[in-house]
This record gives sequence, C-alpha cells and structure tokens, in this order.
Amino acid sequence: MEMMHRRWFLQSCGFVFFFFVLQYAHGDLSYSVQEELKRGSVIGNIAKDLGLEVGSLSVRKARVDMEGNDRQYCGINLRSGDLMVAERIDREEHCGEEPSCVLKFDLLLENPLELHRLSLQVQDINDNAPIFPKDTVKLEITESADKGARYRINAAQDADVGKNSVERYILQPNPHFVFSIQTTSAGRKYGELVLNKELDREEQQEMKLLLTAVDALDGGSPQRSGTVVIHVTVLDANDNAPVFSQAVYKASLPENSPVDTVVVTVSATDADEGVNGDVTYEFGHVTEDVKKIFSIDRKVGEIRVIGAVDYETSTSFEIRVKAKDGLGLSSYAKVIISITDVNDNAPVVNLKSLTNSIPEDTLPGTEVGIINVQDRDSENNRQVRCSIQQNVPFKLVPSIKNYYSLVTTGQLDRELVSDYNITITATDEGSPPLSSSKTVQLSVADINDNPPVFEEQSYSAYVTENNKPGSTLCSVTARDPDWRQNGTVIYSLLPGEVNGAPVSSYLSVNGDTGVIHAVRSFDYEQFRSFKVHVMARDNGSPPLSSNVTVSVFISDVNDNSPQILYPAPEGNSFMTELVPKAAHGGSLVSKVIAVDADSGQNAWLSYHIVKSTDPGLFTIGLHSGEIRTQRDISESDSMKQNLIVAVKDNGQPSLSATCSMYLLISDNLAEVPELKDISYDEKNSKLTSYLIIALVSVSTFFLTFIVIILGVRFCRRRKPRLLFDGAVAIPSAYLPPNYADVDGTGTLRSAYNYDAYLTTGSRTSDFKFVTSYNDNTLPADQTLRKSPSDFADALQNRFNFNHGHFNFHTVKM
Repeated sequence: MEMMHRRWFLQSCGFVFFFFVLQYAHGDLSYSVQEELKRGSVIGNIAKDLGLEVGSLSVRKARVDMEGNDRQYCGINLRSGDLMVAERIDREEHCGEEPSCVLKFDLLLENPLELHRLSLQVQDINDNAPIFPKDTVKLEITESADKGARYRINAAQDADVGKNSVERYILQPNPHFVFSIQTTSAGRKYGELVLNKELDREEQQEMKLLLTAVDALDGGSPQRSGTVVIHVTVLDANDNAPVFSQAVYKASLPENSPVDTVVVTVSATDADEGVNGDVTYEFGHVTEDVKKIFSIDRKVGEIRVIGAVDYETSTSFEIRVKAKDGLGLSSYAKVIISITDVNDNAPVVNLKSLTNSIPEDTLPGTEVGIINVQDRDSENNRQVRCSIQQNVPFKLVPSIKNYYSLVTTGQLDRELVSDYNITITATDEGSPPLSSSKTVQLSVADINDNPPVFEEQSYSAYVTENNKPGSTLCSVTARDPDWRQNGTVIYSLLPGEVNGAPVSSYLSVNGDTGVIHAVRSFDYEQFRSFKVHVMARDNGSPPLSSNVTVSVFISDVNDNSPQILYPAPEGNSFMTELVPKAAHGGSLVSKVIAVDADSGQNAWLSYHIVKSTDPGLFTIGLHSGEIRTQRDISESDSMKQNLIVAVKDNGQPSLSATCSMYLLISDNLAEVPELKDISYDEKNSKLTSYLIIALVSVSTFFLTFIVIILGVRFCRRRKPRLLFDGAVAIPSAYLPPNYADVDGTGTLRSAYNYDAYLTTGSRTSDFKFVTSYNDNTLPADQTLRKSPSDFADALQNRFNFNHGHFNFHTVKM
C-alpha cells in the first residue's frame, strides 16, 4: 500500500511542470512541452540557449518553420527571445498512439543565414477518455462452455498514452464472469471475459454486464472512464470459431489509386455447419479516417478503396479484420497496407525574405532575397532543382538545405529597367517531373546619376526690336531620366554681360518651365545679337547640371525715318544750284543724298519729286537721287526753279523725309535777278526796299567786271565749258559724325565728292558750279548760305580778284 502511494505521488509530480530544456548540442535545441497549452505559453528562451543577443533576433529576422506543414505551432518573441506556443498542439493529432511524440522545426536566422534544428517533445495529458468500439458488445455463449472459457472483448481505446491510457477495467459484479486483462507479444492490451461459473441456459438465457474502463489510476487529473454493455446470450453449443487463412495480410497500394480498387482479400473458415459455420467479415476498431478510405465486403472479405489515398497524409495503414460465425464466435487477423509514393506534388516555392527596393548602385553579388523550396513527395520525387529565367541580372545561389539566396549578378540601371519580375522555377526529379513557378517583383531605387540633358545642343531666339518687356523669346527644355527630385529640373541664367550690362538686365528665365522672357526692349541699331548661357540643374543630392547656349537675334523694325544729308537744312538758309542755259537733256544738275539707320528693305530708299516749278523740266533717279534735266533748257523756262523732293524707305509702314532744292538757270551771276523770291512763300525775304536798291546798285557795278572777265575767258576757250557733266558728290561736312553704310543699301556712297565754285551776282543763296574735284576747288563747307538780312555786306566783303577772275567764297545771306 505504501508503495502504491509513493508511485502515485511521483506520477502526480510529473504533471506539475509544463516544459524544460532537454539538451542543446551541435546547434540543435530540444524542448519538452505539454499538449493543449494556451497560446503564448513560454516553451524556452532561444536567445539564451543559442548564446545570442536578444536584439539580434529581430535584426536577423528569426523565425520558426515546421517542415512539411504550413501551420505555425511555435513562434518567437523577438523582444525577449522566448519560444512560445503559437497554435494549439494536440499530441494525438500528430503522433496518434506513438508513445513518444517529437515535432521537428527549423529555426532560421538571416544575415548571415543560419539554420538550427528544434525538437519539441510533446507530453501527453489526460484529455481523452477511454472509448469502446461499440456501446454494446453482444456475446453468444453456448451453455456447454467450460469454466475458465475466455471470450475476447475489444479493449477500450484511449488516445492518450502512458499513464494517461487505460489502466484497468471494472466489471459489474455477477456470479458467472470475471474480466481479465491480457497483453499481446506486441504490447497491445485486450480484455477477456472469463467464465467463472458454468452457464445454464434453462436458468438464465441472457444477461447484461456493465464493463467500465478507467485511465490514470495513479493521479490523472481528472480521471476519465468509458463504459460498454456486454450482452451475453446463452446458446446451444458452438465449439468452433472462424479461422483466418493468415494471421497477417500485407498489401502495397499506390497513392491516388482509383475508387473500387481491390487492395486485399481476407478469408476465414469455420468447421461448424449451418448457421454456426456462416462467416461474415467486418473491421475491428479502426479510426474514422480509415473508414473513409477503405471498406470490406461482409460476405467475400474484399477490402476496397472508397476514398482518396494520399501518401503524404499516411504512408501505411494497419487494420484489424474480424471474422464472425453465425452464432457469435469470432477471430481476428491483421491487414497491413503500405502506400507507395507517386510524384503527385509539385514543388512549392516560398519567398522567405526580400529586399525591396534595391538601389541602382548595388554591387554585383549582393543578396536581395531568400527562397525556400518544399516538395511533399519522397525520395527522388522530392529532389528539386531551382532555376531562374535568363536576361535578368540575378541568380540563385544554393544555401543551407532547401534554401536559396537571390543575388545580383550585374550593374542595375533604373533608367533602363525600373522593375524586375523574376520568375523562379522549381522542378523535381520524379517521373514525370513536376514543376511550379513563383514570380518575385523587385523595384530598383533611383540615385542621382544623370544630369539634365537639353533637347538641343544650342537654341536660337528671334525677336524684333522695340519688343515689349516681358515678352517670350523662346523656351529651353532639358530632360533628366532620374526619378522624383533627382529628375526635377530647375533653369537659371549663368552670370554674364551683354554690352557691359549684366545679362539679367536683358533676359530672365522661368525656373520651372524654361521659358525665356525679355526684361526690356531691344534696339536693333544698338546691337543685333548676343549670347547667353542657361543652366539646367536637377534637385538631387548632390545636384547635377548642364549648360546650353542661347543665341538671341534682334530683327530690324522700320523705326527710323530717312535722314537727308544733302541738301542739309540749317535754320532758314537754303542751298541753290546754278544750271547753265546750255544744259542738255540728261545733264546731272544735283543730287539728293539720304541715309536710313535701319537695315534691309527698311533702308532701301527711293526718291520722288513731289512738287516742282516746271514739272517736265527735271527728273530724279528713283534710287540714286540724281537730279537731271529731262530736256534741253529753253529760253522760255523760268530762271528760278524750285523742287521739293521726298525720300521714302521701303519699310512697312514706309517712313519719309522731304527737302527743297533751289535751282537757277543762268550762265552767270549777272543775269541773276533778285533772289528774294526763290524760296517761294515759305522763305520770302524780309529785306527792306532800301536794301534791295543798294544791293542792285552794287551788283550792277560788279556784274560789269564779271561780264568782261567771262568774255575774255570764253574767247580763249572758244567753247563754253559745261559745269554739270561730272558726278555730284556730297561734302564730308554733310555726313553724320558716326555714319556707316547699313547693309550696303539705300545709304550714302563714298564715290561722290562735291566741289563748289561761286559766281558773281550772288544775293540770297549759295551757288555751286559742280565739276570734278581738284586742288583749286573751295572747301566743301564754303558754300553760299542764305541770310537775306546779311546778303549785301557779305557780298561786298567776299569778292576777291585772282589772275584776272574771281571766285566767291562762302557767302552767308
């Protein structure tokens, strides 16, 4: 009795603890844990047992995988390093009736990749009650049965093991039977109903006995039990039970065998005759899973397939078959069915880790992901080869067991390929081989490795002068293939000068759009073109940039009127040309010279006589400005000729200027009448009558001498000398100080020079005889300029005698 109490105490102590570490050797860890623990229950401390820092578990992405099972029964608390229960663990589900239940797990650590084997010893608890195969056991016993006869009773089945399994049976007290526990050579227990006293059918034909199976006799908490009613029917003597042809039947069955496939046929015979010899077959105690897969023909004994046979679920089945005669005697045989593997499971590719996204400057050989491959088949059907499609800069490197590392093999360039869809194919070595694929998506992260690039090597902008400030000249565009801020382009003007002024005072650029605007109005006559440099900079770190040259060309606008250089209007004075009476048609009389500061067609000048004293006498060259006689001078022509000449440019709209040209038809000054009316109404002299009288008197006196001198000269030469056959040129005094020919059109030609010879009889005008220029010619600025009030004094003071004749120098009137 004392020994029983001590045994009960020791077994009770075995249920107090929940787990303990069994061993730690060669990188493998073993733990023990009771089944049915709550989620979150601590099994052990991984960090402590492996000698790792707790923080390194999170950094190295520690996790636990169970081979061949997608369910996660265990998990790791990365903050504490504890190995915890993640899901309900049922020992009976994993190990059935096996006395020892060990679950295998893989502990995986990354960077570097490290694999440890975890063995979890699942301890049984008393969570299952004993169960008899049937609620009622019917026995038919002949009254001739001898005392001590034994009748086998199917033992109660308890899913628990060890001390939690069935420990004893209690038979309801009765006068005829006792219950005895027997053990087979294989260690299986069964019960026997032992006849303790002979039966008397006439005294009692049947009886019902209650048999109770009790587990955990020595401390199960709580103790569980199951009952069955033994219904004993007393029969006449039947002394032969069925006998199987084999004690053990063995068969091999490929998985995925079709329904109705005959696995094996059992056979038993009974020496009795009649009803006592009729044998029927049935399964003994089998699980519900077996009943869903196999069936037995009660009459023939054929075991057939009725459900799905899967090697990966169960590799073998052990079935007890019962043969019973018509009056209740029975015997048992064992049927062992081995399931052979068929390559019916394709490999499964699992992505365990992936770095996303990858910088484009990642070096070749960098690990970016970890791949795990599983195949539920066995032997060669389980051997898997992994491959990756071509033309991607990645490869698979075999690592530990069935793990592969995905590493880069070349330089990445986001601007060429920004995303990769990598297809990983796993193929087993079965016959025929099966394969599966998994696509891994990888993104390439951008770095600022591309400067902005302008669409053109240089830009040209064309703008007309007098433009409005703020007007758009052109637009520059630069592209940067980088992403986000690395590809955001900002435009700016590089510092510089244009005509001594900062470039920013002429142009501005929109930093976002690259549109270039004029800051102020341009003048073609000031400068015609200039260049600026625009910089395009991205917003990366550090920023990258590039430059482009923008040439700005200013086009001319007709904004300058022609400028008449000769005759030059100066105050109230006017120029007068002397035309000999002997001038023939086509003789050059004078020339109007004008310039235009514009260029091109805006500076193409044309000359027109808009008003003249005698419209048919003189003509002017349309583009030369040369005034010529249209016909010979006649006596009837008026001595005083006035021409109003308009000079127009060819711009749109056209601009013009006018001047007056005064001509006197006379061979000598003595014939010149009073000149005060030459200027017409707009230039009438205000000389008083006494000045006119004095002037006429003095002129008459001097004209006498002039006629004499001219007569002598004409006699010597015998032929009059025409003074207008030479080209008319402009004195240099009429040119503007900084005048330059504009594009060679419509402007002053340097081939013309003017010589001025004065004659007697001048009153209120300047007179010029035009001839080829020589050393005896007066300076160009010594022409006769009108000033009616001063005419008389000037005329008297400017006469000089020289070698029998005299020339007028500059006379201002």
